[in-house]
Amino acid sequence: MTQTTVTSTHRATPREWAALGVLTLAVVLLAIDGTVLALAVPALTADLAPTATQVLWIGDVYSFALAGLLVTMGNVADRIGRKRLLLIGSVAFGIASAGAAFAPSPEALIAARALLGVAGATLMPSTLSLVRGIFRDPRQRTRAIAVWSAGATGGAAAGPLVGGALLEHFWWGSVFLINIPVIVVIVVAGAVLLPESKGGGRTPIDLLSAVLSVAAIVPVVYAVKHLVGHGADWTVPVAAVVGIGAGWWFVRRQRRLTTPLIDLQLFRIPAFSGAVVANSLSVFALTGLLFFFSQYLQLVRGFSPLLAGAAELPATVASIAVIAVIGLLTRRVGPGRSIGLGLAVAAVAAVGMAGLAFAEGLPTYVGIAIALAVVGLGVGVSMTLATDAVVAAAPRERAGAASAISETGYELGVAMGIAVLGSLQTAFYRANLDAGAPDPVRESLAGAAQVLDPSSPTFAQAQHAFTGGMQLASVCAAVLLAVASVVALRVIPNRQDGPREH
Repeated sequence: MTQTTVTSTHRATPREWAALGVLTLAVVLLAIDGTVLALAVPALTADLAPTATQVLWIGDVYSFALAGLLVTMGNVADRIGRKRLLLIGSVAFGIASAGAAFAPSPEALIAARALLGVAGATLMPSTLSLVRGIFRDPRQRTRAIAVWSAGATGGAAAGPLVGGALLEHFWWGSVFLINIPVIVVIVVAGAVLLPESKGGGRTPIDLLSAVLSVAAIVPVVYAVKHLVGHGADWTVPVAAVVGIGAGWWFVRRQRRLTTPLIDLQLFRIPAFSGAVVANSLSVFALTGLLFFFSQYLQLVRGFSPLLAGAAELPATVASIAVIAVIGLLTRRVGPGRSIGLGLAVAAVAAVGMAGLAFAEGLPTYVGIAIALAVVGLGVGVSMTLATDAVVAAAPRERAGAASAISETGYELGVAMGIAVLGSLQTAFYRANLDAGAPDPVRESLAGAAQVLDPSSPTFAQAQHAFTGGMQLASVCAAVLLAVASVVALRVIPNRQDGPREH
């Protein structure tokens, strides 16, 4: 109790709030890069001629690399210093961005996006663990995490708007090139404002565990993508077995290590485990939806890239508006019940997504805007409160590793949202096409736009098939998120439990 009292008296200074701005800028950049490419799909399809599978890999390999390496990099940050790793990762991110901007082929772009994910994995764990170290007062920490979360959710939602503004005037590579001046600001301001902090562990990183953490994620996601997009062949069960086997070996090894990459004891805390699940599923729904919704606005509704990005602005505004109410909500209701309320709003967001599936068929934009606002608000509230629960539940010396677990769930949600919902949408799209449709048309609607007259009946039928697939995928996401929200509400306790005594 004494430790809690002392900690709560430490009030953040203006310099520390400025440091939060640097950390939030880094998160915004990473989140934007997860969704900014959605609007560029038609343009890069015309330039690089990727297949439908390559389009999905271009979209989600970034998040796969992030999700696979976050746990390892969180532990590295605890050992070598969180500020140091953030600055190193920022420079690497800038270099990888230049490579992606000038990629000459789909394969080169996929490789550059993977390198962006590797570099991004060095930034993400440092941001949230530094927030915990800077803000000791619980109320200030909650508000700081609300700002941080708004950067993540708002950045993901703002990605299409940024991409649209750039694509209105420049080629598709500009969505990557814009990262470089932002990286310069992060490096310079971060070097001046950010404090250095480390965890207590000094033992070397277990390299086998690091390899197993990647091997447990990527093959399983590949199996899902391939099964939905291309049907079952021998690679699906092999990849699934490899991923599940690596995951089992990883968990078994963590239980035996003195200093594991993932402290499995944290998952015995209901607030921690429930928050990680809620976070992942909320982001799964949001990013998966935005990925193909951006294409829908351009290729079906005929919006320009800039107008399509602006059309998704209600989700951005709603997710950022959470900052204004989250402190009052936590004080009035309490941490545990605030988390429950946030998850209830996430369930409403699921209903909003279902409404969006029907609003897509309406001739006006109003229904789409309302549904997007509900989605943004629900995801923003649940992500802020869930992230705060993760940070509060973990011991301070394991802040980097615990943050990495939360962010792994976030990035895996991004990757799986694009992979699963994108693959489902593609499957529904192809199922609704005529059997004799040309190969470019069957690959994707963007491919159809390159070879068909916009006024032709075949293109109209392809647009109808794409819309039907999007509606069904949106309903699937809504149902999954609603069920998961109810389950999470029952798992997370009304009190904020955690290792306070340690």
